[in-house]
Amino acid sequence: MQPTLRQLRYLVALAEHGSFTRGAAAEGVSQPSFSQAIQQLEGILGTRVAERGARAVLTPFGREAVSAARLVLAEVDAFMSLAGRDETAMSGTLRLGVSPTLGPYVLPQLVSELHSTSPHLRVHVREGLPNEVIQMLIEGEHDIVLVQLPINEPRLHVERLFRDPLVLVMAPEDPLASRETIENADLEGRGLLTLRPQYRISDQIQTLAQTVGAHVLRDYEGTSLDAIRQMAGLGMGLAILPQLYVRQEVRGNDVVVRPFAGQRLYREIGLVWREGAGRSPTYQALAELLKRVAL
Repeated sequence: MQPTLRQLRYLVALAEHGSFTRGAAAEGVSQPSFSQAIQQLEGILGTRVAERGARAVLTPFGREAVSAARLVLAEVDAFMSLAGRDETAMSGTLRLGVSPTLGPYVLPQLVSELHSTSPHLRVHVREGLPNEVIQMLIEGEHDIVLVQLPINEPRLHVERLFRDPLVLVMAPEDPLASRETIENADLEGRGLLTLRPQYRISDQIQTLAQTVGAHVLRDYEGTSLDAIRQMAGLGMGLAILPQLYVRQEVRGNDVVVRPFAGQRLYREIGLVWREGAGRSPTYQALAELLKRVAL
């Protein structure tokens, strides 16, 4: 006997809502019917997927089963969307994971374009740290993710989109503010502000610091690009920030922004999805759209 799609949906709902009562409500069924479906699934699988209590705590097997169920349901959704797909393949629902250093500065243009060109495509966005959204993609919680590269995972397809130049941001009284452009050597001996290590741009700045003889100010790690900019404006160090962010968020004269000579510093942005995904044409069309609207 094989599990039904209904049982797999209920299992995912149980994981997402943490209780049988809330899971049943989310699925629009009674709690006894919901519980019975989970029990039937456990009977088919031959083991429990969750411990009963005030909260439904997934067993180790249950966590693996939820990841597998999400992948199955995502492929079923892709299959069902074929019947109503328009010529551009931009329809249905997409679950998009994105890094906080990218989402606010790319998605508004994307959503605006999709609203006019692909009204039948619904995009559900969730922000998260880069490694978190990648893991959620692998486990089927996201359909696609927008992140800084590189991504080295053979189970995933990586579509390179564009390069986002990095610029130097500093207090107006900083000696480098008088320069028109910045050479890497200008950073020697200076303290660089950056985000927490969970962000890929932090690794990039750490590597640059080691190369040019600068040092990363770990005592002042920021939790957002805004925080890094504000610390730079107070003279606490130099900030290396993405041009996408600076172009939209830096106003007034609280900081000075200078490009690096030859734009040799940049972060590479990509759209990532599971290798062999049934909705690859939709993801590819979205990637092409992002290439047009992001820069």
